[in-house]
Amino acid sequence: MSRTLILAVVAAGIGAGAYYYLTQPEPTPAEQLQSAAQEAGDAVSDAASSVAEQANDAASSLTDQVNEAAEQASDAATDLANQAGEDVAALASQGQDLVNSWIEDGALSVQNFDYDKMVASVQESTLAQDIKTQAIKILDDIKASPETIALKIQELQQLLTGQ
Repeated sequence: MSRTLILAVVAAGIGAGAYYYLTQPEPTPAEQLQSAAQEAGDAVSDAASSVAEQANDAASSLTDQVNEAAEQASDAATDLANQAGEDVAALASQGQDLVNSWIEDGALSVQNFDYDKMVASVQESTLAQDIKTQAIKILDDIKASPETIALKIQELQQLLTGQ
């Protein structure tokens, strides 16, 4: 008997649900418009969210690329600065070696001055052309005014050694 009662209750529930569904009035055009507008609004909101997300992703990617380029430029600048420092040190070393060889050979001292030998060694060196020109000018000044040799030797050493 309880089975029959349960079946009757289930059948009554199904009947009440069917009656409610079938007796629902058709939505009015205003309700249909409101429902369509709600769905369109949801679609626009989803599309805007998607566009915003894509824009954020693109901006993030661009920022990463800019940061990477800046880091590479910084590394290149550091490498160039290091190379320039090494080049300057090499030139100063070469200039110092040149001065030392003149002193050891006796070509450059207050008592002795071998103009031709020193000009030839400057011209044969791998010093920068402007340094060569300045060094030869100093040697020309010594040749023209031998009494200035002590002062000019210091000037020449400063030019060639960077000190």
